This record gives sequence, C-alpha cells and structure tokens, in this order.
Amino acid sequence: MNFDPTIGHEIKKTLPCVIISPNEMNKYLKTIIIAPMTTNSHSYPTRVKLKFSQKTGWIVLDQIRTVDRRRIVKKLGTLNAKTISEVKNVLNEMLVE
Repeated sequence: MNFDPTIGHEIKKTLPCVIISPNEMNKYLKTIIIAPMTTNSHSYPTRVKLKFSQKTGWIVLDQIRTVDRRRIVKKLGTLNAKTISEVKNVLNEMLVE
C-alpha cells in the first residue's frame, strides 16, 4: 500500500497492510479499510504481533484508515486464523467495548 502523501505522525512510504473491511463491502465500494503493518514498533495494546515473510512485525490497528483501492500495489499473502482472531479482538476492544 502506498501511503504518500501523509501528514504528521501518519505512517509513511509503501508498507504491507491488512485489509480489515469485510469482503461484502470490498466487492461494491472503491475504497477499503486497512491497517498498516510495520517491523519498526513496540508491543502496544492496539497492535497485533505476527510473523510475516520471515520477519516479526505488527499490524498497527491504531492507524486504520479508509483508502482508495488504487493505492494497492500487490497482494502479498493472507493471515492465519489465529492472527485474524487477534485482530478482531483488538478492534472489538478499541471500537465497541
């Protein structure tokens, strides 16, 4: 995902991301809801640690945003069921409870 241009403390440059919007929504809209991934982070309650492409990193759920799907550069893979569950739990804690 290409994040340029950005402002302030937003994550910059091209980074892998997790699409968190549901497929039913993605099918019809020209925008998607994403969470960036980074290897340069610390453990925070709003970040999910994972191993991806032989690297340890985090899904940065405190930086979720809606972007035009044209920002997608390429698909790199999919998350396992355990990581998907962790993402859903953190989102639920952040936004619902």
